[in-house]
Amino acid sequence: METLLFLFPQFNYMAPKEEAYFKMFAVEDFQSPAMKDDSSRQKDKERKSRLSLFLTKSGSHENVSPHKKTNTPTSNISPETALQWSDSFEDLLKHTDGVETFSQFLRTEFSEENIEFWLACEEYKTIDSETKLLSKAKYIYTVYIESEAPKEVNIDYNTKMTIQKNMEHPTRSCFDVAQMKVYSLMKKDSYPRFLHSDIYLRITRRKGPGATMFRRRSRSCVFNERGESKTEPSAW
Repeated sequence: METLLFLFPQFNYMAPKEEAYFKMFAVEDFQSPAMKDDSSRQKDKERKSRLSLFLTKSGSHENVSPHKKTNTPTSNISPETALQWSDSFEDLLKHTDGVETFSQFLRTEFSEENIEFWLACEEYKTIDSETKLLSKAKYIYTVYIESEAPKEVNIDYNTKMTIQKNMEHPTRSCFDVAQMKVYSLMKKDSYPRFLHSDIYLRITRRKGPGATMFRRRSRSCVFNERGESKTEPSAW
């Protein structure tokens, strides 16, 4: 257990129930499948499946985010603030509430691992300690990069193999290429859908009861030549 906490310091502060669950995993659970013989690979897959379930239920993936999650209700986000997120994907990621709301949207598409990986890489590049850099690199690789990882991101084989080689002596830039690819995927694929999603449209009050960005039309009374009244629509 002490070895696991050294490799994964984000689990140093766990509830007793979570700690007991995490003790079920041995150090070899985090080794690459290539380092194991065929007889243990099936067992390894089952353990990783349990690890994935643990990460999902415990919310442990939140520890990789440099943005502290406050679970701000979307009702507390002003439409004016949310509208700024539509200027560019870069502007969206500059706002903590924007990142959290975008993460909520990705969870509806079962692709939240992309933003989590991107945030983990952002935090990784700020680490000064070589010891912490090594443990964080191993964590990111185990959770997001290696084959059949609990939250494996969609990157090409060559990029994945390059990262695997760099794990012997990880540097601050060893995840840069993968991070850029995931960023580009979110920007070109997920972000446009987010701007048209119910989550975003409700915040900007462009969808839902009374959620219109236009003023209501009123009806004014006018008279014709015979003195008869009639109503005509007019916009404010």
